[in-house]
Amino acid sequence: MSWMSQSYMGRKAVARGEEGKTHLLNKAVQGEYHYVYGPYAKPVLSIRPGDIVVAETEDAFGGAIKTVDDMPSQKLTMPFVNPQCGPIAVEGAEPGDVLCVNIKSILPRGPQPVGTSALIPEFGGLVSNAQTAMLNPPLPERVMKYEITEKGVKFNERIMLPYEPFIGTLGVSPLIEAVLSLQPDYWGGNMDLPDVAPGAIVYFPVLHNDAYLYLGDCHGRQGDGELCGVAVEMPSTTTIHVDLIKNWQISWPRLETEQFIMTIGSARPMEDAARIAYRELTRWLAADYGFDELEAYFLLTQAGRMRVGNMVDPKYTLGASILKTYLGQ
Repeated sequence: MSWMSQSYMGRKAVARGEEGKTHLLNKAVQGEYHYVYGPYAKPVLSIRPGDIVVAETEDAFGGAIKTVDDMPSQKLTMPFVNPQCGPIAVEGAEPGDVLCVNIKSILPRGPQPVGTSALIPEFGGLVSNAQTAMLNPPLPERVMKYEITEKGVKFNERIMLPYEPFIGTLGVSPLIEAVLSLQPDYWGGNMDLPDVAPGAIVYFPVLHNDAYLYLGDCHGRQGDGELCGVAVEMPSTTTIHVDLIKNWQISWPRLETEQFIMTIGSARPMEDAARIAYRELTRWLAADYGFDELEAYFLLTQAGRMRVGNMVDPKYTLGASILKTYLGQ
């Protein structure tokens, strides 16, 4: 029996993990990519629970940085970065439900070197920025390009890094807000969390009828924190399996793999993101795994794990997790 059949998606979702129709969300279907999460754009696709979506995502720069000589300050028009596919309407999704997104695969798309990273003025974890204002001058701009295949990410002639792709920006529409795709929060968004990777199921609270799912900003890999603010950005062909759990109340995104469950919080300062994530995981253990809340609090003190997604965006993202072996699974 596969772990997927025992997952929340496999046990509780409308399609019970069964695969339905496959939809191609290429550039022709998408049209203009979106830089805002919100309920006001017309859906580019309408799917049913259980359907598959194969999406052609752009890199975070919309393909504008083609060589190491293309400086971000000259090629980018802020805040038009982080283009998103979608919105994808999911039939039957209503506030109070949970949208399930099982990530099947993420493949690099386009000519090599397909990956890009950059130092952008006043953006990153070790520089001053709009939220942390200082007098010191910004670092010089610099661009790196990477060859990316399923065999690895070529950092330079000496170093080949493992190919560990994930979706940097994934989420659903807020109820009434229109929010930049650079922002993470309770709807998901620009979480930059490496666990949002092939094999994982991500759960989002449905806030708007039909959910309105968005995705983009795929990465070939990233270290914890996305330190300089830019991971190995790449255009991709990303395949997701979408399902729907009716009448399941969650407040923040959750994630499940074969090995662990995770709750995701986004806030500034970073400790508030950690508190959100651990609070939600404590409540999940109490609701579904037979612990009282204080017992769960003790268990997470001794066995919880914390993953830093990003420490550079308007809000920071952290994921709190616990191995399923401690939960009798």
